[in-house]
Amino acid sequence: MTDTVSSTTRSSAPPATVTAARWAQAFADGSRDMADLLGGKGAGLAEMTSLGLPVPPGFTITTAACREYLRSGVLPQGLAAEVAHHVHQMEEATGRSLGDPGDPMLVAVRSGARFSMPGMMDTVLDIGLTDRSVVGLAARSGERFAWDCYRRLVQMYGRTVLGVEGDLFEAALTRARKRTGVPDDAALDGPTLRALVAEFRAILVASSGRDLPQDPHEQLDEAVRAVFASWNSPRARLYRSREGIAEDLGTAVNVVAMVFGNAGARSGAGVCFTRDPATGAPGAFGEYLPNAQGEDVVAGVRDTLSLASLAELDADSHRRLLQHLAGLEAHYGDLCDVEFTIEEGRLWILQTRIGKRTPAAAFRIACDLVDEGRITLDEALRRVEGAQLETLLHPTFAVHAVAQPLATGLPASPGAAVGQVALDSATAVSWAASGRPVVLVRPETSPDDLAGMVAALAVVTARGGVTSHAAVVARGMGRTCVAGAAELHIDLVERSVTGRDDIRIEEGDVVSVDGSTGDVYVGELAVRASPVAEAIEAGRAAGDDVVAASVRRLLAHADNQAALSVRANADSGADAALARRLGAQGVGLCRTEHTLLGDRRAVVENIVLDHERDQALARLQSLHRNDFLDVLRAMDTLPVVVRLLDPPLHEFLPDLTALSVAVAQQEMAGAVDPLLRARLAAVEHWHESNPMLGLRGVRLAIVVPEVLEVQVRALTEAVLDLRAEGRRPRAELMIPFVAEAAELAHVRDLVQRTIAAVAAVRGVDAPTIPLGTMIELPRAALTAAELGVECDFFSFGTNDLTQTTWGLSRDDAESGFLPAYRAAGLLRTDPFAEIDEAGVGRLVRFATREGRAVNPRLEVGVCGEHGGDPASVRFFDSVGLDYVSCSPWRVPVARLEAGRATVLRTVAGSAPDTDSR
Repeated sequence: MTDTVSSTTRSSAPPATVTAARWAQAFADGSRDMADLLGGKGAGLAEMTSLGLPVPPGFTITTAACREYLRSGVLPQGLAAEVAHHVHQMEEATGRSLGDPGDPMLVAVRSGARFSMPGMMDTVLDIGLTDRSVVGLAARSGERFAWDCYRRLVQMYGRTVLGVEGDLFEAALTRARKRTGVPDDAALDGPTLRALVAEFRAILVASSGRDLPQDPHEQLDEAVRAVFASWNSPRARLYRSREGIAEDLGTAVNVVAMVFGNAGARSGAGVCFTRDPATGAPGAFGEYLPNAQGEDVVAGVRDTLSLASLAELDADSHRRLLQHLAGLEAHYGDLCDVEFTIEEGRLWILQTRIGKRTPAAAFRIACDLVDEGRITLDEALRRVEGAQLETLLHPTFAVHAVAQPLATGLPASPGAAVGQVALDSATAVSWAASGRPVVLVRPETSPDDLAGMVAALAVVTARGGVTSHAAVVARGMGRTCVAGAAELHIDLVERSVTGRDDIRIEEGDVVSVDGSTGDVYVGELAVRASPVAEAIEAGRAAGDDVVAASVRRLLAHADNQAALSVRANADSGADAALARRLGAQGVGLCRTEHTLLGDRRAVVENIVLDHERDQALARLQSLHRNDFLDVLRAMDTLPVVVRLLDPPLHEFLPDLTALSVAVAQQEMAGAVDPLLRARLAAVEHWHESNPMLGLRGVRLAIVVPEVLEVQVRALTEAVLDLRAEGRRPRAELMIPFVAEAAELAHVRDLVQRTIAAVAAVRGVDAPTIPLGTMIELPRAALTAAELGVECDFFSFGTNDLTQTTWGLSRDDAESGFLPAYRAAGLLRTDPFAEIDEAGVGRLVRFATREGRAVNPRLEVGVCGEHGGDPASVRFFDSVGLDYVSCSPWRVPVARLEAGRATVLRTVAGSAPDTDSR
């Protein structure tokens, strides 16, 4: 049959031999290289089995089976026979049978996608317990243990398979604790747990109309379906969207023989790392919870113990655990995240994977592994990302000795964040959407809180540890997080939080969260620049800051490896100087219109409206010359690309509506100022219906050539002045908004005549100022062969090229329909944030090829904000561009990604499209 995964005969006889394993695979038959098929968890279990680690028997139902189920709605043909075969093998290995009323084998059904999605999909433990087999389990292992396992099964099955609200079970547990006067679930006795099972099953029937099946094979069938279906749960889809994980991968399902951390005082469960995932410090790091199953550890239902405490409780298990951790890190060559269970003194390893880590830890661990001889510098560079570096460049709190502490918890994910307290996910999402900075404060988080965690700047929980759901997810997203702040009492009815010394705050009050120390403060704290940013800018790390030193080391290696150079968008001498300190190799875009804002705006207005034009032109030339001197001086010996005036003209003209109203009011009063009427007529003449596509860039230079002439004179004079000082300025001139080669040829002649005239007046040789064009229109990209003949370089203005290719504005990306498109899955990313490779990227690739075909010495770069986006930088490297240019503070990110792009290409065995760099 196609709608069940286990044998329909339910007999104890061994199933028929499976001749071709298509949908399921034993752990012993897999490896770490099969993560696409077995999922990350299944591949890890297979690898550990091959290494001889103590892994419980089990098998993996593949991602291919999940995809088939999601496609067709039924489990694939042949899966039932394969599952029955593997269950029989587990029974032989354990000496017990699924459903045996006297000595039952219980199994766990765990999700396991290709990429780690902590807590996003579902798990069901203790499958195989029924009203009959719970009696046998009690006889074997004790009444309290058996009924604790049974209540866990009913609770998980109800929530995962039947969709019962989890709070209903939690409320019943709370009532049981209060009724018996015990502090936590582990202290509930057997009779109480037995009564809870009955209460839980009544909840199932009342909420879903169904009870727990008394056939263990049906339990297994339904659990597998539920785990497959959880791939498309809202929280899983949101997480994949946030983390850039493809929607069509599907999840594997791991069926594992249960081992029991809740079997008594000599049992327990833990989660640990081979190094500290928050700081990167060497040495095993993790948590242990006695008499508990693994779900208790990550849920934060009780305070955990350190691994050092485990050494005191069970020295032998602790010793063997450390041996396994060392072996796994040596085998994988990276930080490993490990889940383990101890059952009555016997250690079992249940999972290993490459561990998530904070950005700080990522850089430190990468460099430490190089120093330990485990990986190369190239591999270290491959393991860090620009997005991680961007997080490390964020400010931290300044000295806060005078701040009022609300609570102190565990520093689960570093950083500094200030925001208004939101006590539930929906509130956090709503407030963040309205522009309010938010700190999500919860008793503990669950996967249902993911939307709020995405919206918030920081997450604070009253319960849980550094391996809790909140900590793991926050670290993965780069969110600041403080976990286990036990001093906090969160009142969800009164919407308030009470902390240390009975300090009370209301929802909406501002707090400051220090994820590096674990402190939460009342009010807004001042922040300071990050030590990593300071180290990059200063050219050295302060003191013994290991992370800053690691960042600088990998940035230096990235610079050595990179084929792309990195320039900055800088409009002033201060911006250019900052960019140079941050490692920029020039200025890729100096926007002349940005220097004419504020009280300088009237200069352009007077030129366009022909009001005291000569004086305005002289003023414009003087302003530009001084600005160019500052930028060129800061970037002496490095290229500086100056773009001619390229704003929509309406930005420099009076508002047409306001002028019309003013004239109408004067007309009603009986007298109109002739100058005001003339001004209105001039503005009406220049008014455009769509100014973004109107008289700007090269078009303005042709229609009002005096503007171009004074800008070129100012630039030439600045170059000659600096040469006279003994400097070596390298100015380049960029013509924007070109659509036709004739425009470029026309302007080029005017530029060259102007440069020659300035040099002649000074009696010196004319400086060589390369001339290029900014490609920001599709037609410019499509006619690149004609444009390449007329200029020395191309610079893709990808902001406007995206607008004109897509036919939409950046406003649509921020507040229009694009968010709805992304929510509906119609767009994976914002095309203004990450280059649209299929459309805009194709134009970039085509224009680069065409331009270099006619001009092999053509230099090609990018100066839109895509120049600082990590994924976009890697794309531009693949195209074979010469440089990217971005805002100064994104320069380190672009430097890192430029180097990573080369390393990643080398690993993939690919080369850039063009060989003419």
